[in-house]
Amino acid sequence: RPAGREGLVIPDQWYAVLDSKQVGREPVGVTRMGEKLVFWRDNAGKVSCLRDLCAHRGVALSKGKVIEGALQCPFHGFAYDASGAAVVIPANGGQTPVPSRFKVHAYPTYEAHGFIWIWWGAEPPADLQPPSFFDDITPDFSYGSAHDLWKAHYSRVIENQLDVVHLPFVHYNTIGRGNRTLVNGPVVEWLDKNRFRVYVFNEVDHGQTPRKAEEITPPYPPFHLEFLFPNLWQNHINADVRVVAAFVPVDNEHTLLYLRFYQRFMRIPGLRELVNVLAMPFNVLVAHQDRRVVITQRPKPSALRSEENLIQGDRPIVEYRRRREALRQAAAASGLSGA
Repeated sequence: RPAGREGLVIPDQWYAVLDSKQVGREPVGVTRMGEKLVFWRDNAGKVSCLRDLCAHRGVALSKGKVIEGALQCPFHGFAYDASGAAVVIPANGGQTPVPSRFKVHAYPTYEAHGFIWIWWGAEPPADLQPPSFFDDITPDFSYGSAHDLWKAHYSRVIENQLDVVHLPFVHYNTIGRGNRTLVNGPVVEWLDKNRFRVYVFNEVDHGQTPRKAEEITPPYPPFHLEFLFPNLWQNHINADVRVVAAFVPVDNEHTLLYLRFYQRFMRIPGLRELVNVLAMPFNVLVAHQDRRVVITQRPKPSALRSEENLIQGDRPIVEYRRRREALRQAAAASGLSGA
């Protein structure tokens, strides 16, 4: 399991941690889940991830280079393969077997949809399945993207994107226009044990009593939010427009928001890319409206049991916390811990 980082994230999960474009020909060092990691590509372009710490003298491997698909330490030339095993110790000669103790912890990786995931936790099961993504974002979508650093625990950033009560206050001049302060429901629909949708029915307060979720019956409108554990979210605006976010834990007090605007209404090359680029400033503006208040929340991480006083409109947050707590308990039962 990851050493010394208990209490930060839920173990035994695939986490989206990087945009594919961030890892090129040279090693890339980043901090994720409170640990320094290094990513690199072999000769075939496959991404690997190791703890950024040479097993010899503790140097950052991210300062080295890629040699014949292996990651070479910049200090004494030790080279490591994707499993973290040292394959060459130059000082001992190229024909001398390398002792097994020269090994760096490796994290399984997966790359798809322009994201790089790592399996964070104990040794993965033999039948480890690839991480999930949003089934309805098909290859005919294109997207623009931005990265945004928040001084907040990743759980708080996630909950903000599930919070339908804050819209007319935080986003009064953007996506929350219309003074729809009264919150009906919201309806939470679980698609499987780690994926749920949120349907929003906010309206102007004319003195009516908010409807409970069970009083709202299908069919639900196309617009909805969708969350996929442990750290992916989608704002399903309509059939042709989506906003996607990956909430990437850096450490206990910092989160990188990987924000994307997906669309398929403009498919003409050149114009398609222009639309994607032009859409991003507004999406970042909206995110910064959220960030201004979320970074003030205390305590930093959220919890199922806390001193907060929740209301009916907070149901998506409660559902998220319940599942997160269940995953934590399952991890604890297997000898791990996480937050």
